[in-house]
Amino acid sequence: MSDSNLDGVLVLIPARMASTRLPGKPLADICGLPMIVQVALRAREAAIGRVVVAVDDARVFDAVAAAGFEVVMTRTDHQSGSDRIFEALTKVDPDGKAKFIVNVQGDLPTIDPETVRAALRPLENEAVDIGTLTTEIDNEEDRTAPHIVKIVGSPISDTRLHALYFTRATAPYGRGPLYHHIGLYAYRRAALERFVSLGPSTLERRESLEQLRALEAGMRIDAEIVDTVPLGVDTPADLEKARRILSAKLN
Repeated sequence: MSDSNLDGVLVLIPARMASTRLPGKPLADICGLPMIVQVALRAREAAIGRVVVAVDDARVFDAVAAAGFEVVMTRTDHQSGSDRIFEALTKVDPDGKAKFIVNVQGDLPTIDPETVRAALRPLENEAVDIGTLTTEIDNEEDRTAPHIVKIVGSPISDTRLHALYFTRATAPYGRGPLYHHIGLYAYRRAALERFVSLGPSTLERRESLEQLRALEAGMRIDAEIVDTVPLGVDTPADLEKARRILSAKLN
């Protein structure tokens, strides 16, 4: 996305307080700051546009506001991060100034700002509704692991795939690279509005993958190929790893 379009970008970071594996996850301390603030810092370092955190808990709201970031309260009953960011969008940008919405998950405190920027690049093609990210799988176990979502895509350049399907299975069959899908999305505003208006689709339910709803509705998703998968913090072990990574960068 060229610099001339940056005024139309809104970065939204959904933060959900409830977590079974890591209670109070958004407020977990990482190098002296709550994790959600560390994510907001990475988003601000990406320098692509306005950054807003969408929360569902007053404690998280206060922590984000105290750190100087824009924050908006959303409902607690959203079924997905996409629904949460859409509610946030209607509250913080009711006039429709934002043309592109980047959804950065609230549990990626070590994400490289360049990775955030990369999600916007597929939207340079006006035929693309949603941009996302992927990286080639280089670990044999990950090729068959159901928790690793694979993107089946048609290469359209050395750094981009046109997504045809997403699956937890090992796919596509045969020789060649497999690609790990990274769940960071950049939407055209109209695409996000359409996406959240659709009910859960058949394949979405079967694979438990929300992005299949878009493909089943005929929306186009392209994925930018990046070098690494950002660390998602879901467990205490992940949290300790994130602390080590950021501590090393600070020192």
